[in-house]
Amino acid sequence: MPSATIKIFLSHGDPKRLRTAELSNWTGKAVAGPRSEFDSIIARDEALNAGVYFLTGSDPETGKTALYIGEAESIRDRLKVHLEKDFWNQVVFFISKDENLTKAHIRYLEGRLIEGAKSSGRALLKNSQSSGAKLPESDREDMEVFLEKMQQLLPALGVEALVPMAALQKDEIEKDLLVCEIKGLKSIGYLTPNGMVVLSGSQAVLTERESAQKYPWVITLRQKLKDDSSLIQNNDYLEFVKDVEFSSPSAAAAVIHGGTANGLTAWKNTFGKSLKEMESV
Repeated sequence: MPSATIKIFLSHGDPKRLRTAELSNWTGKAVAGPRSEFDSIIARDEALNAGVYFLTGSDPETGKTALYIGEAESIRDRLKVHLEKDFWNQVVFFISKDENLTKAHIRYLEGRLIEGAKSSGRALLKNSQSSGAKLPESDREDMEVFLEKMQQLLPALGVEALVPMAALQKDEIEKDLLVCEIKGLKSIGYLTPNGMVVLSGSQAVLTERESAQKYPWVITLRQKLKDDSSLIQNNDYLEFVKDVEFSSPSAAAAVIHGGTANGLTAWKNTFGKSLKEMESV
């Protein structure tokens, strides 16, 4: 993505409360805030416009990050309907300051956003189907630019469900890959802005250490990966069957080791130098 300047206005001086966000030289605008300030959010003039919106929170049954993506010709009217949903605690919506977004435009954006959320796999989508819309080529290109700008702003507003897993370019693979080894098992991964990705085919110990009982989050995380079939048993070890992103090198190492581990020493580059040693250079 191209470089950009973000302008965020905090209505109450609190970054968790009502705020608006814009990018330089862009006609779009975002409004975000907590459910507790719902009345103030929909009272804004921007809420009268057509646009797309995001409702984020936690799924009560699984505890996973939950997301609803929608479109509306009147954001205010549509958001009122969603008060019956109890999973969400944050709302973000986007409109065009020049009011050039048509029904077809916002349906197209909704469809593309849902595709992106499915692809990233970071959240449980509460609506996996979209109306979608076909647009003339010129309009489609305009909406792709609009979409790109939205994706630049969303993480800054706390919505990371559409952030794709960082992928290495072919010419970066050799110099950036890291290795974590234990008991003859080997995992390969690389650092990302959000933490660390462990690559498909990597291996992890089959049984947790006794010490893992003191830190149940490790057991919970391993079980979560087993439940969604990211980590499966292969003879006497566990194997990653798809790329998995972790919040830190230590979280990744803990799953691989079956207990808490220091990711700065557990992960090493192809020359045998640990992350700790690499960072101290």
